Amino acid sequence: MSFLFHRMQTSQAQSNDLKLARSERSVVSEALAETLPDSVFFGPDSVFIESVKSYWAMQEREIVPQCIVRPRSVQELATTLTILKRDYDTRTSSGGTPMVFAVRSGGHSPMPGSANTHDGIVIDLRLLNKVIPSEDSLSVTFGTGAKWVDVYKALDERGLAVAGGRNSDVGVGGLTLGGGLSFFSPRVGFVCNNILSYEIVLANGTITTASESTNPGLWRALKGGSNNFGIVTSFVARTFPSTDVWSGFLYMRGSKADQMVRAFYEFTQHNPSTYDEYAAGPLACFSYVQKLRLSLIATYLVYTKPQSWPTCFDGFKSIGRLWSTVKQQSLTSATNEVASSSPAGLRQLFITTTVKNDLVTLREVHAAYKRGVLAMKFVKGMTWTLVLQPLLPVMARKGQADSQGLAGRTEPLVIVLFTVVWERNTDDDLVHRTTRDIIDEIDEFADVQGTSDPYRYLNDCASWQNPFDGYGAENKRFLQQMSKIYDPDGLFQRACSGGFKLGMDGSN
Repeated sequence: MSFLFHRMQTSQAQSNDLKLARSERSVVSEALAETLPDSVFFGPDSVFIESVKSYWAMQEREIVPQCIVRPRSVQELATTLTILKRDYDTRTSSGGTPMVFAVRSGGHSPMPGSANTHDGIVIDLRLLNKVIPSEDSLSVTFGTGAKWVDVYKALDERGLAVAGGRNSDVGVGGLTLGGGLSFFSPRVGFVCNNILSYEIVLANGTITTASESTNPGLWRALKGGSNNFGIVTSFVARTFPSTDVWSGFLYMRGSKADQMVRAFYEFTQHNPSTYDEYAAGPLACFSYVQKLRLSLIATYLVYTKPQSWPTCFDGFKSIGRLWSTVKQQSLTSATNEVASSSPAGLRQLFITTTVKNDLVTLREVHAAYKRGVLAMKFVKGMTWTLVLQPLLPVMARKGQADSQGLAGRTEPLVIVLFTVVWERNTDDDLVHRTTRDIIDEIDEFADVQGTSDPYRYLNDCASWQNPFDGYGAENKRFLQQMSKIYDPDGLFQRACSGGFKLGMDGSN
């Protein structure tokens, strides 16, 4: 998350020059190409290469699919799914292995295979990217292939905003279906709590809508249920009046860590009498840059009104800093600043846990971060970052009901995120093992301290984590029931890579 540290690594971004022979085509890829000749691409076609090389994380760029489908309309997407489902039925009815497909929105996940699949079919939705504000200024419709920057640019000029991603370069699809945290979450809840309706293509190719009045069970399931029910093609989100925000990074020496942890704890310790719904974050980032052997802190503050240094941030203002970038700016500019902190083309990993807002536990989290520095100090080009993010109970009770299981929380929580950036694939095992061990140590400490919480923010989870278990047994059963209704043969459980699955074996 740190602008300074990742900016220093922009020059490290690796190039993966794809030298592709023509891949062997399967029956299903031939059927797709014959039916949609202008929308299906194979290597070494330039469109194919551009798509593979445009993923954010290097691990995703290293995966080479069999073909890429770029639907130009919702009807073309429905045709694609109809063909894939027919092939799936043929293969599974004879006990065979289904052809795997992946769905891409922005392609910004650090998890390998989240939006790409080796020798499978990639459905690239980036052409379904229209952003259409409503005439009454109460909502906006945006295609799943859009990025948040596209949405914010369209709304900024109208004096409107929407609960959306904090990084302008992230695609709208994955973030929204995973719940979605926003600078407006203290005011209106998660991104998914503000989605009025979804247009979705189901496994059988049916195009339908999910809203409070139409398919209401599916509507709720899509609010945190990821890609388990179909392919969402567009969202209708609630908008609200908004002007410039006040935001930016505060940069500090690593020696200020204990002061920052305490300031974060005091801010997050929710007091209804002083709660300020315009105060977003803070995102407190503690980073170690291996090439410079340097520890620094970068904390991102956002106030969603054009007011400089509101009193709620006094605890951060008093900590001595090297410099800051805080200023009044548009929402587009603020989210562009966050995007500039995470350049594309590097090896990436996210892993997360959740704890109660307890000072002793937060200090142990920071101590675990420092142990990670020692364990990975020889990983070439490594930047190891701990990000603390408040998750206040009031946020989970705003907007429409979702499937994340947070509504019953009464204590302030902290989302603990570790991000790692590094250069060489030979270090992959060490990075994965170290980060997993660090999270296990934190969880064990929090269990003993009585400060653990089962919730895991889906969009920050590593591939071996299971966010749906953290939603609670009742919510997980609800999601499984919706899967049985809308995908009875289990296409999205067995054949769609990426996201997190619902633990349902075989057909539904």
